[in-house]
Amino acid sequence: MYAIIATGGKQYKVSEGDVILVEKLDAETGSDVTFDQVLALGGDKLTIGDPLVASATVTAKVLDQVRGKKITVYHYKRKSGYHKKNGHRQAYTKVQIDKIKA
Repeated sequence: MYAIIATGGKQYKVSEGDVILVEKLDAETGSDVTFDQVLALGGDKLTIGDPLVASATVTAKVLDQVRGKKITVYHYKRKSGYHKKNGHRQAYTKVQIDKIKA
């Protein structure tokens, strides 16, 4: 069985036992989080929500709070001598999917 969940403005296809990186959640390492925005449930029969599947939840365990790879942001305007260099590292939460409740 799999589910399609929405969190942090993105959609993820998850199954039980999957480890995924989602946008940073306010949760301690080792705690449980519940995703209640379930867009679809799959398996023998596909159930699509309108827009969400009623009473479906996905429970996950927080494994770690991590940061992504550094990206360089460079702004430049020709002929004026303007240039600015910044970096950014996105914060993620690593979660393991425990249970999909339909």
